[in-house]
Amino acid sequence: MAADCGANCARWLLCLANFIFICVSTGVLIVGTWLAADKASFVNLTLNVTTSKDSPTSPFDSENAEKILKEFVEPAVIEQAAYILIAAGAFILIISFLGYCGAIKESRVLLTAYGIFLIIIFALQVALILLCTLYKSQADHHSKGFLKSTLSKYYTTGENKDAVTLSWDLIMAQMSCCGVDGYEDFRTARLFVEKSSAEGLGRQVPESCCILTGDPLLSKPADPSCIISPTQSNSFLSTGCYDKFSFMVTENLNLVIGVVVVVAATQLLAIIFSFCLCRAVGQERDYYYKY
Repeated sequence: MAADCGANCARWLLCLANFIFICVSTGVLIVGTWLAADKASFVNLTLNVTTSKDSPTSPFDSENAEKILKEFVEPAVIEQAAYILIAAGAFILIISFLGYCGAIKESRVLLTAYGIFLIIIFALQVALILLCTLYKSQADHHSKGFLKSTLSKYYTTGENKDAVTLSWDLIMAQMSCCGVDGYEDFRTARLFVEKSSAEGLGRQVPESCCILTGDPLLSKPADPSCIISPTQSNSFLSTGCYDKFSFMVTENLNLVIGVVVVVAATQLLAIIFSFCLCRAVGQERDYYYKY
Protein backbone atom coordinates (compact mmCIF):
# COMPACT_ATOMS: atom_id res chain seq x y z
CA MET A 1 0.00 0.00 0.00
CA ALA A 2 1.24 3.47 -0.83
CA ALA A 3 2.37 4.96 2.48
CA ASP A 4 1.98 8.61 1.52
CA CYS A 5 -1.15 10.23 3.02
CA GLY A 6 -1.99 12.08 -0.19
CA ALA A 7 -1.61 8.90 -2.21
CA ASN A 8 -3.91 7.05 0.18
CA CYS A 9 -6.54 9.80 -0.13
CA ALA A 10 -6.27 9.66 -3.92
CA ARG A 11 -6.57 5.88 -3.82
CA TRP A 12 -9.75 5.78 -1.75
CA LEU A 13 -11.36 8.69 -3.61
CA LEU A 14 -10.72 6.88 -6.90
CA CYS A 15 -12.10 3.66 -5.44
CA LEU A 16 -15.26 5.36 -4.14
CA ALA A 17 -15.97 7.39 -7.28
CA ASN A 18 -15.37 4.51 -9.66
CA PHE A 19 -17.34 2.08 -7.48
CA ILE A 20 -20.35 4.43 -7.77
CA PHE A 21 -19.90 4.62 -11.55
CA ILE A 22 -19.57 0.82 -11.73
CA CYS A 23 -22.88 0.40 -9.88
CA VAL A 24 -24.65 2.97 -12.07
CA SER A 25 -23.24 1.63 -15.35
CA THR A 26 -24.05 -1.95 -14.33
CA GLY A 27 -27.65 -0.90 -13.70
CA VAL A 28 -27.80 0.83 -17.09
CA LEU A 29 -26.29 -2.24 -18.76
CA ILE A 30 -28.78 -4.57 -17.05
CA VAL A 31 -31.75 -2.42 -18.08
CA GLY A 32 -30.45 -2.20 -21.66
CA THR A 33 -29.91 -5.95 -21.86
CA TRP A 34 -33.34 -6.60 -20.37
CA LEU A 35 -34.97 -4.32 -22.92
CA ALA A 36 -33.13 -5.99 -25.81
CA ALA A 37 -33.86 -9.53 -24.60
CA ASP A 38 -37.43 -9.31 -23.28
CA LYS A 39 -39.41 -6.18 -24.14
CA ALA A 40 -42.75 -7.67 -23.05
CA SER A 41 -41.83 -8.10 -19.39
CA PHE A 42 -40.40 -4.58 -19.22
CA VAL A 43 -43.57 -3.12 -20.76
CA ASN A 44 -45.80 -5.06 -18.35
CA LEU A 45 -43.76 -4.12 -15.28
CA THR A 46 -43.58 -0.45 -16.27
CA LEU A 47 -47.30 -0.29 -16.92
CA ASN A 48 -48.09 -2.04 -13.62
CA VAL A 49 -45.85 0.28 -11.60
CA THR A 50 -46.81 3.53 -13.31
CA THR A 51 -50.54 2.98 -13.60
CA SER A 52 -50.96 1.70 -10.06
CA LYS A 53 -53.33 3.76 -7.92
CA ASP A 54 -50.70 4.18 -5.22
CA SER A 55 -47.85 4.91 -7.61
CA PRO A 56 -46.07 8.22 -6.90
CA THR A 57 -44.71 8.18 -10.48
CA SER A 58 -48.08 8.69 -12.14
CA PRO A 59 -49.04 12.40 -12.33
CA PHE A 60 -52.14 11.66 -14.40
CA ASP A 61 -54.83 9.03 -14.55
CA SER A 62 -54.14 5.38 -15.42
CA GLU A 63 -55.72 5.53 -18.88
CA ASN A 64 -53.51 8.40 -20.00
CA ALA A 65 -50.41 6.86 -18.42
CA GLU A 66 -51.02 3.58 -20.20
CA LYS A 67 -51.50 5.34 -23.54
CA ILE A 68 -48.23 7.27 -23.19
CA LEU A 69 -46.23 4.26 -22.05
CA LYS A 70 -47.54 2.10 -24.85
CA GLU A 71 -46.32 4.72 -27.33
CA PHE A 72 -42.89 4.90 -25.76
CA VAL A 73 -42.48 1.12 -25.59
CA GLU A 74 -43.18 0.44 -29.25
CA PRO A 75 -40.73 -2.25 -30.42
CA ALA A 76 -38.69 0.19 -32.55
CA VAL A 77 -38.33 2.62 -29.65
CA ILE A 78 -37.33 -0.07 -27.17
CA GLU A 79 -34.84 -1.61 -29.56
CA GLN A 80 -33.08 1.68 -30.26
CA ALA A 81 -33.09 2.69 -26.60
CA ALA A 82 -31.75 -0.73 -25.58
CA TYR A 83 -28.72 -0.49 -27.86
CA ILE A 84 -27.93 3.05 -26.67
CA LEU A 85 -28.15 1.97 -23.01
CA ILE A 86 -25.98 -1.11 -23.61
CA ALA A 87 -23.30 0.91 -25.42
CA ALA A 88 -23.25 3.71 -22.81
CA GLY A 89 -23.32 1.29 -19.88
CA ALA A 90 -20.53 -0.89 -21.28
CA PHE A 91 -18.29 2.10 -22.05
CA ILE A 92 -18.67 3.64 -18.57
CA LEU A 93 -18.28 0.22 -16.93
CA ILE A 94 -14.98 -0.51 -18.70
CA ILE A 95 -13.46 2.88 -17.80
CA SER A 96 -14.70 2.69 -14.18
CA PHE A 97 -13.48 -0.90 -13.83
CA LEU A 98 -9.98 0.14 -14.88
CA GLY A 99 -9.96 2.96 -12.34
CA TYR A 100 -11.39 0.89 -9.48
CA CYS A 101 -9.19 -2.16 -9.97
CA GLY A 102 -6.14 0.00 -10.61
CA ALA A 103 -6.68 1.90 -7.35
CA ILE A 104 -7.65 -1.05 -5.14
CA LYS A 105 -4.85 -3.29 -6.46
CA GLU A 106 -2.38 -0.42 -6.88
CA SER A 107 -1.69 -1.58 -10.43
CA ARG A 108 0.39 0.91 -12.38
CA VAL A 109 -0.71 -0.63 -15.69
CA LEU A 110 -4.43 -0.25 -14.96
CA LEU A 111 -4.00 3.23 -13.45
CA THR A 112 -2.01 4.37 -16.47
CA ALA A 113 -4.62 2.96 -18.86
CA TYR A 114 -7.38 4.65 -16.84
CA GLY A 115 -5.56 7.99 -16.88
CA ILE A 116 -4.86 7.78 -20.62
CA PHE A 117 -8.52 7.00 -21.39
CA LEU A 118 -9.62 10.00 -19.32
CA ILE A 119 -7.07 12.24 -21.06
CA ILE A 120 -8.39 11.13 -24.46
CA ILE A 121 -12.01 11.77 -23.40
CA PHE A 122 -11.07 15.16 -21.91
CA ALA A 123 -9.10 16.14 -25.04
CA LEU A 124 -12.03 15.18 -27.29
CA GLN A 125 -14.40 17.29 -25.21
CA VAL A 126 -12.06 20.31 -25.31
CA ALA A 127 -11.57 19.88 -29.07
CA LEU A 128 -15.34 19.69 -29.60
CA ILE A 129 -15.94 22.88 -27.57
CA LEU A 130 -13.16 24.74 -29.42
CA LEU A 131 -14.40 23.62 -32.83
CA CYS A 132 -17.98 24.62 -32.01
CA THR A 133 -16.76 28.02 -30.78
CA LEU A 134 -14.37 28.76 -33.66
CA TYR A 135 -16.66 27.42 -36.36
CA LYS A 136 -20.01 28.35 -34.83
CA SER A 137 -21.72 29.17 -38.13
CA GLN A 138 -20.58 25.90 -39.72
CA ALA A 139 -21.52 24.00 -36.56
CA ASP A 140 -24.98 25.58 -36.60
CA HIS A 141 -25.39 24.75 -40.28
CA HIS A 142 -24.38 21.09 -39.86
CA SER A 143 -26.41 20.71 -36.67
CA LYS A 144 -29.52 22.08 -38.34
CA GLY A 145 -28.88 19.88 -41.38
CA PHE A 146 -28.65 16.78 -39.19
CA LEU A 147 -31.80 17.63 -37.24
CA LYS A 148 -33.75 18.39 -40.42
CA SER A 149 -32.62 15.06 -41.90
CA THR A 150 -34.09 13.21 -38.91
CA LEU A 151 -37.40 14.97 -39.54
CA SER A 152 -37.41 14.43 -43.30
CA LYS A 153 -36.39 10.75 -43.12
CA TYR A 154 -38.00 9.40 -39.97
CA TYR A 155 -40.70 11.68 -38.56
CA THR A 156 -44.19 10.28 -38.97
CA THR A 157 -47.65 10.48 -37.43
CA GLY A 158 -50.38 8.06 -36.40
CA GLU A 159 -49.65 4.61 -35.01
CA ASN A 160 -46.29 2.81 -34.75
CA LYS A 161 -44.19 5.87 -34.02
CA ASP A 162 -40.47 5.24 -33.66
CA ALA A 163 -37.94 6.74 -31.24
CA VAL A 164 -37.15 9.71 -33.51
CA THR A 165 -40.81 10.73 -33.82
CA LEU A 166 -41.50 10.35 -30.11
CA SER A 167 -38.34 12.27 -29.22
CA TRP A 168 -39.32 15.15 -31.50
CA ASP A 169 -42.86 15.17 -30.09
CA LEU A 170 -41.51 15.32 -26.56
CA ILE A 171 -39.07 18.13 -27.41
CA MET A 172 -41.66 20.23 -29.24
CA ALA A 173 -44.29 19.74 -26.53
CA GLN A 174 -41.92 20.59 -23.68
CA MET A 175 -40.13 23.50 -25.38
CA SER A 176 -43.20 24.97 -27.10
CA CYS A 177 -41.66 24.99 -30.57
CA CYS A 178 -42.25 23.48 -34.01
CA GLY A 179 -39.69 21.73 -36.20
CA VAL A 180 -36.09 22.88 -36.52
CA ASP A 181 -36.82 26.31 -38.04
CA GLY A 182 -40.62 26.24 -38.09
CA TYR A 183 -43.66 24.38 -39.40
CA GLU A 184 -42.37 24.36 -42.99
CA ASP A 185 -39.87 21.65 -42.03
CA PHE A 186 -42.76 19.16 -42.03
CA ARG A 187 -43.45 19.78 -45.71
CA THR A 188 -40.24 17.87 -46.50
CA ALA A 189 -40.88 15.12 -43.95
CA ARG A 190 -41.64 12.26 -46.38
CA LEU A 191 -43.29 9.82 -43.96
CA PHE A 192 -45.28 12.60 -42.28
CA VAL A 193 -46.59 13.84 -45.64
CA GLU A 194 -47.53 10.30 -46.72
CA LYS A 195 -49.36 9.50 -43.48
CA SER A 196 -51.08 12.90 -43.46
CA SER A 197 -52.31 12.34 -47.01
CA ALA A 198 -53.61 8.89 -46.04
CA GLU A 199 -55.49 10.42 -43.08
CA GLY A 200 -57.36 12.78 -45.40
CA LEU A 201 -57.63 15.49 -42.75
CA GLY A 202 -55.46 18.05 -44.50
CA ARG A 203 -52.98 17.95 -41.63
CA GLN A 204 -50.27 20.61 -41.78
CA VAL A 205 -48.47 20.08 -38.47
CA PRO A 206 -48.35 17.43 -35.73
CA GLU A 207 -50.25 17.93 -32.47
CA SER A 208 -47.02 18.70 -30.60
CA CYS A 209 -46.62 21.93 -32.63
CA CYS A 210 -49.91 23.23 -31.21
CA ILE A 211 -50.61 25.05 -27.98
CA LEU A 212 -51.49 22.10 -25.77
CA THR A 213 -53.92 21.59 -22.95
CA GLY A 214 -53.32 19.30 -19.99
CA ASP A 215 -50.13 17.31 -19.68
CA PRO A 216 -47.70 18.01 -22.56
CA LEU A 217 -46.96 14.28 -22.91
CA LEU A 218 -50.53 13.72 -24.07
CA SER A 219 -50.10 16.15 -27.01
CA LYS A 220 -53.72 17.31 -26.85
CA PRO A 221 -54.21 20.61 -28.75
CA ALA A 222 -56.24 23.31 -27.04
CA ASP A 223 -57.69 24.08 -30.48
CA PRO A 224 -58.54 20.85 -32.36
CA SER A 225 -58.32 22.66 -35.72
CA CYS A 226 -54.70 23.58 -35.07
CA ILE A 227 -53.27 20.59 -36.97
CA ILE A 228 -55.22 21.64 -40.09
CA SER A 229 -55.05 25.44 -39.81
CA PRO A 230 -52.13 26.41 -37.59
CA THR A 231 -51.91 30.10 -36.69
CA GLN A 232 -49.85 32.24 -34.33
CA SER A 233 -52.69 32.14 -31.81
CA ASN A 234 -53.18 28.35 -31.64
CA SER A 235 -49.67 27.01 -32.35
CA PHE A 236 -45.94 27.67 -32.32
CA LEU A 237 -45.67 27.36 -36.10
CA SER A 238 -42.98 30.06 -36.48
CA THR A 239 -40.94 29.12 -33.42
CA GLY A 240 -38.12 26.78 -34.41
CA CYS A 241 -36.74 24.42 -31.78
CA TYR A 242 -33.12 25.14 -32.72
CA ASP A 243 -33.43 28.88 -32.09
CA LYS A 244 -35.51 28.23 -28.96
CA PHE A 245 -32.82 25.92 -27.58
CA SER A 246 -30.06 28.42 -28.43
CA PHE A 247 -32.02 31.13 -26.61
CA MET A 248 -32.47 28.90 -23.56
CA VAL A 249 -28.72 28.15 -23.47
CA THR A 250 -27.91 31.88 -23.71
CA GLU A 251 -30.40 32.70 -20.97
CA ASN A 252 -28.86 30.05 -18.68
CA LEU A 253 -25.24 30.55 -19.76
CA ASN A 254 -23.95 30.75 -16.18
CA LEU A 255 -25.51 27.41 -15.36
CA VAL A 256 -24.09 25.82 -18.54
CA ILE A 257 -20.60 27.18 -17.80
CA GLY A 258 -20.88 25.94 -14.22
CA VAL A 259 -21.79 22.40 -15.34
CA VAL A 260 -18.93 22.36 -17.88
CA VAL A 261 -16.44 23.55 -15.25
CA VAL A 262 -17.58 20.96 -12.70
CA VAL A 263 -17.37 18.10 -15.25
CA ALA A 264 -13.94 19.27 -16.46
CA ALA A 265 -12.63 19.69 -12.90
CA THR A 266 -13.86 16.21 -11.93
CA GLN A 267 -12.13 14.65 -14.93
CA LEU A 268 -8.89 16.56 -14.27
CA LEU A 269 -8.90 15.51 -10.61
CA ALA A 270 -9.40 11.87 -11.62
CA ILE A 271 -6.49 12.14 -14.09
CA ILE A 272 -4.22 13.79 -11.48
CA PHE A 273 -5.18 11.28 -8.77
CA SER A 274 -4.57 8.30 -11.04
CA PHE A 275 -1.08 9.42 -12.06
CA CYS A 276 -0.16 10.58 -8.54
CA LEU A 277 -1.15 7.19 -7.15
CA CYS A 278 0.70 5.48 -9.98
CA ARG A 279 3.86 7.48 -9.15
CA ALA A 280 3.52 6.80 -5.41
CA VAL A 281 3.17 3.05 -6.04
CA GLY A 282 6.28 3.12 -8.25
CA GLN A 283 8.31 5.01 -5.64
CA GLU A 284 7.22 2.64 -2.88
CA ARG A 285 8.20 -0.42 -4.92
CA ASP A 286 11.55 1.14 -5.82
CA TYR A 287 12.14 1.73 -2.09
CA TYR A 288 11.39 -1.90 -1.23
CA TYR A 289 13.67 -3.12 -4.02
CA LYS A 290 16.53 -0.97 -2.70
CA TYR A 291 16.13 -1.80 0.94
